[in-house]
Amino acid sequence: MTDVLTPDAPAATPTVTGDAAATGDTAANAATGTARVEVRTGGAWAAVCAVEHLVPGRGVAALLPDGGQIALFLDRTGTVHAIGNRDPFTGAYVLSRGLLGSVDGAPFVASPLLKQRFDLASGRCLDDETVTVPAYATRVR
Repeated sequence: MTDVLTPDAPAATPTVTGDAAATGDTAANAATGTARVEVRTGGAWAAVCAVEHLVPGRGVAALLPDGGQIALFLDRTGTVHAIGNRDPFTGAYVLSRGLLGSVDGAPFVASPLLKQRFDLASGRCLDDETVTVPAYATRVR
């Protein structure tokens, strides 16, 4: 299930998170307006969606090649983040519907169900340090 939102405002210039650097056809993609978000999973990069489908401050859910779900976010600074979409407290695939915020400059998403907050860089739950969700490196090409 891929939930694609149409932007109602221009997105900020996206940046890379995780251990990745944007390389390759970036100039060619920019010239054709087809810059895409990729997520590192299973040792390889997987294209997820066109960056223009992301709206700052909102999340979308996407399927990975292995059938897993991620929650993809473009924060208001233009940084793309990806974490697992499954809320470990309820088992529901809803983190992409959560509210974005930040603590000491570090972005998080609050689950729409029980409101636990998950760090978007590490996947660590800020309200229960024994719980995490997968966090994925992202890049825009």
